[in-house]
Amino acid sequence: MEEVVQELSGLFEETPVLIAVYDGFDRLRYANKAFRAAYFIEPGEMPLWADLMRRNHQASRGTVIHAADFEEWLRSTQSRRGKMGFRAFETDLLDGRWLWMTETMQADGWMLCIASDITGLRARSRAVRQDRDLAIKASYTDELTGVANRRFVMGRIEDMLQRGAAVRGCLAVLDIDGFKAINDRFGHQTGDQILRDFTIKVHGLVQRTHCFGRVGGEEFVLVMPGTSLEEAALIVEKMLVIVRKSRPLTERPDFGYTFSAGIAACREGDIALSLYSRADKALYCAKMAGRNRIQLDGSDSDQSAASG
Repeated sequence: MEEVVQELSGLFEETPVLIAVYDGFDRLRYANKAFRAAYFIEPGEMPLWADLMRRNHQASRGTVIHAADFEEWLRSTQSRRGKMGFRAFETDLLDGRWLWMTETMQADGWMLCIASDITGLRARSRAVRQDRDLAIKASYTDELTGVANRRFVMGRIEDMLQRGAAVRGCLAVLDIDGFKAINDRFGHQTGDQILRDFTIKVHGLVQRTHCFGRVGGEEFVLVMPGTSLEEAALIVEKMLVIVRKSRPLTERPDFGYTFSAGIAACREGDIALSLYSRADKALYCAKMAGRNRIQLDGSDSDQSAASG
């Protein structure tokens, strides 16, 4: 990709079309003059996408963001950004321009973004398309936590299974321990607070090419393409540690909670149901072994002691 970036810089620096390239960590690696101008990026600057969005939002410039809570909008957007091979959508800028943007993903996690100015299209048709895009976003988003929902996550499992054997990965099913007891003891409002806290803590450790979402109740899924079983276990172990340390209830500073996880690697001939079933069975084993731990598919012993 480094060679491609060099070639782009020579070919597209002066074009009015906005062009940018992000690496697998979602750091900007190239932006032409038009893109830099639209998003207030200095020549040679290479910010992370999240940092770029945050600073522009604070300065009231760049992308129009329809959200009362910027960080919640950011998590929601990141739960879908870079998770599909190709995505196209419309976005408006605070300077009044309207852009048609495409995102094309490479197998190594690099992303090519191309945007064209479509401000001249009729305002009425623009409003209709904006309503359509918002409806699509809502159909892929869990309303409570803001991350991807079951529909979107299952689509990413299918995408992973359709890749070649060399780049297939792992699926983890994560479940908050004793969640029913939390609801019964403190009420559903506190339960919702725990779900949101869990989402924030875990999402902060999700890699750009991975997909994290809520599939129902207290159960979440992490899709990890191009990741070995050992690498997946290390990723989820970090999540276990940060959740163990969380103290989300200000009125109960000693309250903590944990989760358990089952992880399965893709096998030849897998379909989404078979892969999910193996990860779910591993999760059940983790629960039976005492909770607050990881169980790998095919392993007889837990991979993370509760005392960690």
